[in-house]
Amino acid sequence: MTKSRLIYLSILSGLLLTPAWYGFGTGLILLFALIPLLFIEDYLYENMSEHRPHKAFLYAFITFFVWNLSSTWWLWNATIPGMFLAVIINSTLMSLVFWLAHITRRNTSSGTGHFAFISYWLVYEHFYMNGEINWPWLNLGNGFANDILFIQWYEYTGTFGGSFWVLLVNVLGFTILKHFILHRTIKNKIIQTSILGGVILIPIIFSLIRFSTYEEKPDPKEIVVLQPNIDPYGAKFGGMEMERQMDILLRLADSLGTPKTDYFVAPETFVNDNIWEENLYSNRSMLSVYDFIRHKYPKSHFIVGLTYYKLYHAGEEKSTTAREFSGSDAWYDMYNAAAQVDTSLIEQVYIKSKLVVGVETMPYPRYLGVLRKLTVRLGGTFRSNGYQEFRENLYSRDDSTGIAPVICYESIFGEFVTDYIKEDAGFIFVITNDGWWGDTPGYRQHHSYSRLRAIENRRSVARSANTGITSLINQKGQVLQHTSYWEPDALRGELNVNNKLTFYTLHGDYIARIAYFFSLLILLYTITRILISHRK
Repeated sequence: MTKSRLIYLSILSGLLLTPAWYGFGTGLILLFALIPLLFIEDYLYENMSEHRPHKAFLYAFITFFVWNLSSTWWLWNATIPGMFLAVIINSTLMSLVFWLAHITRRNTSSGTGHFAFISYWLVYEHFYMNGEINWPWLNLGNGFANDILFIQWYEYTGTFGGSFWVLLVNVLGFTILKHFILHRTIKNKIIQTSILGGVILIPIIFSLIRFSTYEEKPDPKEIVVLQPNIDPYGAKFGGMEMERQMDILLRLADSLGTPKTDYFVAPETFVNDNIWEENLYSNRSMLSVYDFIRHKYPKSHFIVGLTYYKLYHAGEEKSTTAREFSGSDAWYDMYNAAAQVDTSLIEQVYIKSKLVVGVETMPYPRYLGVLRKLTVRLGGTFRSNGYQEFRENLYSRDDSTGIAPVICYESIFGEFVTDYIKEDAGFIFVITNDGWWGDTPGYRQHHSYSRLRAIENRRSVARSANTGITSLINQKGQVLQHTSYWEPDALRGELNVNNKLTFYTLHGDYIARIAYFFSLLILLYTITRILISHRK
C-alpha cells in the first residue's frame, strides 16, 4: 500500500467521523467510520518489519485532526488559541490511544489488539471527561444526539454505551470486510456476519420499540423559557445597562406568563450586578425579579443565571480560587451560579461545578501556580472561578419539586448530571449563553446534548439560551418546541415531572469502569510479552 493511499484512508476516516456532529448527518455513519483507519493499522501490523510503531500514531493523527478540526472549528469565534489547543490536544490524545492499541497488537495478537483498542478508547473518553483538563465534546456516544429514535437504550448505558457500540461494530465490520477483500466471499464468516448484524440491529430495534411504548406519567408543570438575545460580545457584559437588560427579560416573561405558570427560566450569567453571598434579595436586579413574581405571578418560581460573589475578610480562611481585592487584605470568590426567586424570599443558589478550562478555570493550579507572578508582571491574569463540589437542586416552595440547575458546559457530562437526579430532581433546567460561537454548528451541537441527558435520566428538559437554541424537550429526547438563533423569543409549554431513577442514573458510567479493569489486564499482558521478547 502506497504512502499516498495510507494518507487518503486517514483523511477518509476523519471525514466519515464528522457528519454525526452536523444536523444533516447521522450517528449511524460512525458505525463504519473507523474502518479505513483500521485498515491502515492492519497494513502496518502485517508489515511490521518495514514500519515502526510510531507510524500508527502519525496516520491516526491525520484522521483525528481532520475530525476535530471539521467538527469543532467554530471554537475559533470564541478563542483562536483555544480552538487550536483543543484540536491539537484532542488529536494527540486520540492518536496515542490508537498507537497504544497498535503496540498491544504487535506484541500479543490481533484479537487482543482489537479488544485493547475498544477498552483503551473507553478509558480515554472517561479519563478525559473527568480530568482537570476536559473536553469530551467528541466522545463517540455523543454522535447520536440527533438520532434519538435509535438510542433510547441510553437510559441503561449512557453515552458510553454508544461509544462501545461504535467501536465494536467498527472492529467486527473491519474483520469481515478484510476477509471478503482477501477471499471474495464471507462463506467462512457467516457466524461473525450474523453477530455483526445483531450488534447493529438489536439496539436499534429495541430503541424503536422503547420509543413507541414509553409513556410519561402525567404530572405537568407550566414552564416559560426565555431567550432575551443580548449580544455577549457587545451589550451583555457592559454595553447595556443591567436595568435595560432586566426590562427586556421581564417583558419577554410577561408576554407568555399565565396565572398557572410554575417556572420562568432565564439564561446563564444573565444578572451581572454585584450579587454577594447571603444578599441575594438586597440586589436591585434580583429585587425587580422578586417584584415581578410577587405582583404578577405569585405561584411561579423564577430560575435565573447570575454572577455571584463571596467575600473573605482579612485573616479568614479562603479558597484556592479566591482573588485579592486591590489595595486591601480582603479576598473574594467569583462564581457562575443559578438562583431561584420566589415569594418565600428563601435564598436558593447553585454554584457551577464543571468549569470551562482556560475560561473559567486554570487546570492544575498546584503545578502551574508558579506562573501567577509572571502573568501579573505581563499584565495578564491567572485565576479561576470558584465552584462547589457537590450537585445541588433548587426546590419548589409548594410541593418540593426538585430542579437540576445545569449550567452550560455541565450539560455535556452524563454521569455528572445523574448526581442532581439522585438528589430527587424531577426536571433538568439547562441555562446557557451559546452566542460566543456565532451562528455555527457549535450551539446546535450543544443543544443536542440536552436530548441525551433527557433520555439517560428520563427527565424533561427546559433549556434557556441567551441567543438560542431555547427549547422544551420531553423524556424521550423529543424537542417539543424550540426557538431560532439570534432572535428574542420565549416559549411556553407543559412538561411532566418524573421521580423514577433509570439504570444509568443509578449506576453511571459503569461501562467505562469495566474498561479500566480490562485495560489494566491488557497493559500488564502487553508489558509482559514485550519483556519476554527482549530477553530472547
